[in-house]
Amino acid sequence: MIEGLVQRRAGSAMFTPQTYGLALFLMTLSMLCWGTWANTQKITRQWPFELYYFDYTLGLLLCSLIFGLTLGQVDPTSPQSFFLNLRAASQRSLLLAFAGGAVFSVGNILIVAAISVAGMAVAFPIGAGLALVLGAILNYVVSPAGNPVLIFSGIALVCIAIALDALAYKGISQAGGNPGKGILLSVIGGIGAGLFYPLVAKSLAGPGHLQPYTVNVIFSLGAMASALPMIYLLMRRPITGSPLRWNDYVSGRWSAHAWGIAGGLIWGVGTIANFVASYVPMIGPATSFSMGEGNTMISALWGVFVWKEFRGASSRVRLYLALMFLCFLLGLTSIALSPVIK
Repeated sequence: MIEGLVQRRAGSAMFTPQTYGLALFLMTLSMLCWGTWANTQKITRQWPFELYYFDYTLGLLLCSLIFGLTLGQVDPTSPQSFFLNLRAASQRSLLLAFAGGAVFSVGNILIVAAISVAGMAVAFPIGAGLALVLGAILNYVVSPAGNPVLIFSGIALVCIAIALDALAYKGISQAGGNPGKGILLSVIGGIGAGLFYPLVAKSLAGPGHLQPYTVNVIFSLGAMASALPMIYLLMRRPITGSPLRWNDYVSGRWSAHAWGIAGGLIWGVGTIANFVASYVPMIGPATSFSMGEGNTMISALWGVFVWKEFRGASSRVRLYLALMFLCFLLGLTSIALSPVIK
């Protein structure tokens, strides 16, 4: 059975998809996980996001180790198995993967901050949508794969969706003050979240390159390394609320810690699914990342229909939201078809 799931290339033996259908499943799983993890923060909304993010990072690291030591070790004697690949990896590849995690964490923390200020239905379409646009373009430059017309047509539709979501948010924020903080945090976070994937893509190619499961662990270590000083800085100079101390973290309820770790685990599952899909030559990083960043639509659905973040919105705002979902759906469909339509 394992032989049906494992692609053997140049002596490698690890779980990688052999068909477009399986790769598409992994990209869809990535999109669902990346669009769902933030619900764990919404559930613990009384728990400061700075403290939540520390647990989230622990969950991300734990998830990477679990996958690295299982699916990354299907054949421990293969040069591409987790430990042997780690030992043979070039310093360049290790540094790129570590830097990718560090850059991601800075951007993602700001998106989490934007969620606490503006909600999921705003932070994700603007922040993650911008990350999709920036990341897809850079990934295509690093490793061109897929139909460029379909990829960039999808990106253009996503740009329109981002603008529509910003208009919708401004429409419901007029009575409550300046919506600029939520949008600004989302934009800056989106830039950081869009820059990380090209670094990961470069670490997966070239002499001494890493395999996806090894990349995932080094990436997670980089994410934790940059998260710790960022968390401390935001605790001392919070975006909202009063300054925090580490005692506040230690005295937190176990359920709050558990939800943070669960958020990291969910995002981690989506991440390894995305990294593995991007390793397939016919898919490539641009398509895999762009499909994963369809989380913007998933998270917006959660925010609008479950958390009711646009409750009482005017008919104009509801029209903006409907058009936003339509543009996201058309854009993601275009990107999904790019590997199979030449």
